[in-house]
Amino acid sequence: MGLAGEQVELREYTTLRLGGPARRFLTAATEDEVAAAVAAADERGEPVLVLGGGSNLVVSDEGFPGTVIRMATRGIRVTMGAGKPAARLTVAAGEDWDHVVATCVSNGLAGLECLSGIPGRAGATPVQNVGAYGQEVAETITRVRGYDRDRREIVELSGADCGFGYRTSAFKRQAQAAAATGGAAAATGRFVVLTVTFQLTRSELSGSVRYGELARTLGIGEGDRAPLAYVRAAVLGLRRGKGMVLDPADPDTRSAGSFFINPVLDEAQFAALGQLVAGRGAGSRIPCYPAPDGKVKVSAAWLIEQAGFRKGYPGNGTDGPRISAKHTLALVNPGGATTASLTGLAREVRNGVRRAFGVELLPEPVLVGPGLALLSG
Repeated sequence: MGLAGEQVELREYTTLRLGGPARRFLTAATEDEVAAAVAAADERGEPVLVLGGGSNLVVSDEGFPGTVIRMATRGIRVTMGAGKPAARLTVAAGEDWDHVVATCVSNGLAGLECLSGIPGRAGATPVQNVGAYGQEVAETITRVRGYDRDRREIVELSGADCGFGYRTSAFKRQAQAAAATGGAAAATGRFVVLTVTFQLTRSELSGSVRYGELARTLGIGEGDRAPLAYVRAAVLGLRRGKGMVLDPADPDTRSAGSFFINPVLDEAQFAALGQLVAGRGAGSRIPCYPAPDGKVKVSAAWLIEQAGFRKGYPGNGTDGPRISAKHTLALVNPGGATTASLTGLAREVRNGVRRAFGVELLPEPVLVGPGLALLSG
């Protein structure tokens, strides 16, 4: 077991640079250490928070009244299919995600290239069903190895067992249910991810590029393919332009990424939104994309802007929380914010969109601590 301590400030381990102290904090570098730490906390009846890169995490100013286990496992293993274009990639949960993507691109493995530049650790990808620019990990994950807190043993789950949906999974839903019944401190669900296995394609070309902005940047048509290295470079460029690649010198990257999920509306909800938009004179075209079951995914960033919240809002020149000057979906901490002030801004934005359009925005980051669960409802 690595670094351990008590009352460790979690702001040192989150990209927002926010969060109070953990009652107990330790670093686990092997699967056995992770399982033992979780089991010990469960025996004590303490809540558990498994911490990766802290890039999709909002921790209250009061901190976490339990055990925080920082995932530091390492390992990337590639198994090539004999005479076949398929390859199997198995990654330890503690591996830096962008390093994983870069490794795939440099080794001619297609299937994750559009997920370049996303901060965090590999173990978080199945929990959030991480996705960007037309790709999501649900398309390629075939197996998740994890510690089952109910059975107190390591188990293997198929991709189908993960219950993937848009920016969600069975892992995330279980954690949310635990928080709803056990309080905001119940931050980790039944399973703790240990390794993730992906089925990729041996190719120097990407899969079909399905995201219009990326296709235009690459100078190709939607549905066409491009060299993996070109796609990775284009995605990194787009993300940097939106402040979505971590840069210690740029306060606009001090965020938890996209704070709100693009809402998915049924036919009646989308029609009602169209009427409200027309009534406000906000333009006739609502940026949207097809979603499963005949539903429509609407741009949360567009809704936020049309509700009156511009980039850089509130723009009062203070060092309190603000909307990123580069991307409306990111809420940033320039240096003087607290979690309370940042989540206050999030509520203001959410409520403003609700009043303007009757659409409920849900937060994407994991919310840990007293009162933060209110953002989910």
